[in-house]
Amino acid sequence: MRNPEMVIEHRGNTVCFSPGSFNQLLAVMKDRHIPEGAHLFWEGDTSDKIFYLKQGRVKVTKTTDEGKELILYMYQTGDMIGQADPFFGSKHSFSAEVLEDSDVGVIDHHDLELLICQHCDFAIDFMKWMGSYHRITQTKFRDLMLYGKPGALCSTLIRLHNTYGEPHGEDVVINKKITHTDLSNMIGATRESVNRMLSDLRKKGAVEYDGGMIVIKNLEMLQGICHCELCPKEICRI
Repeated sequence: MRNPEMVIEHRGNTVCFSPGSFNQLLAVMKDRHIPEGAHLFWEGDTSDKIFYLKQGRVKVTKTTDEGKELILYMYQTGDMIGQADPFFGSKHSFSAEVLEDSDVGVIDHHDLELLICQHCDFAIDFMKWMGSYHRITQTKFRDLMLYGKPGALCSTLIRLHNTYGEPHGEDVVINKKITHTDLSNMIGATRESVNRMLSDLRKKGAVEYDGGMIVIKNLEMLQGICHCELCPKEICRI
């Protein structure tokens, strides 16, 4: 029987919207089906839309001058995706690739601006979403810059635990297959260094593998390595 204290639930980043505000957002969406491998937008495209992920998964990436891909975010059902400064005619500074066939609601910036101007409750909820968006970005950069690659890896494993974790006895299984290449792209490291760091964490009993899935066996050890600040799960996510 599962320990009730270990129940992990994913909440999309739109949880900050009240039911009324969220229904207003749904009313202006245009539904689209996006196939696996397609892009919602590319780095350099004009940012004139925001996307709500009704069903599916999307990764947001940044490409360096050397051609290396850095994974910034992994979005899933219930998340809203796009630039958090929608009223300045800016361009996307990253690309969004669809990882599986997805159903998406497309929100035009003009419609979003009307909602904000006409409904003060919606405007407040949208500000909460923007604040959450920025906090997620800030905590990720903190993890990457302050505690080296081992700290960044442990922080990423904790975020995967909070986003995709499923209790399995005393442990938690990350129920999405994450390769060493994916992990290296998430923390800006080489695949070889990720292999070494994961091997070290396995020797210490912090993680294990089961059928190709990462198993978190000692969350407290990971939290100690990355000096975890115990952010809420809606912030500490992949």
